[in-house]
Amino acid sequence: MSSFDHSTLIKNINDNLSPLRKAQPDALQGFGQLAKAAMAEGTVSAKHKELIALAIGITQHCSGCIGFHIKALHKLGCTRTELDEMLAVCVYMGGGPALMYAAEAGAAWDSMAPAPVAA
Repeated sequence: MSSFDHSTLIKNINDNLSPLRKAQPDALQGFGQLAKAAMAEGTVSAKHKELIALAIGITQHCSGCIGFHIKALHKLGCTRTELDEMLAVCVYMGGGPALMYAAEAGAAWDSMAPAPVAA
């Protein structure tokens, strides 16, 4: 299991950004619009875009990015096998530091997985 809870991390980041959202609404709304446009379904699927974003977050050593993009990947129906293949590419491209964050992403995946639906 991860050394910290990525769901709580996401909440804390959102809470901590609240003053900046109030102080700089146009800038933060612009960032949100950029994210929405960049991640929209297109020739490259939204799921593949999220995998790319997570890979960048891992190689840039961003725990917050790991939490936000793992959450989105669960919603988009990504499988653990798809995640693991992408993590292998991160390790290939980022070496040992990427391996440490790949382990964090795997733990976040498991801890943030939706509860199974009862039959």
